[in-house]
Amino acid sequence: QVQLVESGGGLVQAGGSLRLSCAASSRTFRRYAMGWFRQAPGKEREFVGAINWSGGSTYYADSVKGRFTISRDNAKNTLYLQMNSLKPEDTAVYYCAADFSWPLTDGMDYWGKGTLVTASS
Repeated sequence: QVQLVESGGGLVQAGGSLRLSCAASSRTFRRYAMGWFRQAPGKEREFVGAINWSGGSTYYADSVKGRFTISRDNAKNTLYLQMNSLKPEDTAVYYCAADFSWPLTDGMDYWGKGTLVTASS
């Protein structure tokens, strides 16, 4: 079993940057493909981006492509999401999740509890 804890959320002005982290409890972290998802107030949770086991392959939602970058450090059991050029519509609770499958499936195996990102206009 893998426990995931997100951090790094906060309040930032539109156009600014934040980096989220997701710390995994297990050394098996390196076996999992990882994803970032978000849920804005009153909306359903949506996919943001994903990275494979080695970090050599990534893909993103069109809404964040070119602005957000996913990376991972398997030695530190940590996943990252670098968010640049933030927009008010990026405001949401951001979740990391783990899955054995690649590309990611609809049913992720493990989820974190989320961290809130607020981009003010």
